[in-house]
Amino acid sequence: MNSMMNDTAAVAGPASGRTSHTPRLRRLVGTGFVATLAAVVATTLAAALAQALGVDFEVPDGGETIPLSGFAVVTGFFSVVGIVIAVALRRWSARPAHRFVWAAVPLTAISLVPPFLSGANTATVTALIGLHLVPAAVMIPTLARSLRTRTD
Repeated sequence: MNSMMNDTAAVAGPASGRTSHTPRLRRLVGTGFVATLAAVVATTLAAALAQALGVDFEVPDGGETIPLSGFAVVTGFFSVVGIVIAVALRRWSARPAHRFVWAAVPLTAISLVPPFLSGANTATVTALIGLHLVPAAVMIPTLARSLRTRTD
């Protein structure tokens, strides 16, 4: 109950300080986009390494192979979703870093389910799970740290 009151207080706070939020919001978004770039590069390199080690990334349902560019695009998209969540929590929560981690970790866990359901071979499933954890390891701590710098 107390944390709900704290969240309400953050939303109902004085409007006069709104312009001071802009630099911190820009820093959060800027940091998020740099982290997104790092996550995209790390995930794509990890996928390329897995391919070099023999992982085929073939998903039996459609018989298609996931291209390296696919890893980059999906990582970039969901990293930006993470930034949007962080910005929303920064705006509407008194404890945005805490709430962000509590949202991001379960969402990451949910993202681990589709590789198991894909019907791919063990090497592909294992690599896909690892490739879900790589961007999470970049984005979650970076955005949580950026949200902790809030001094409102």
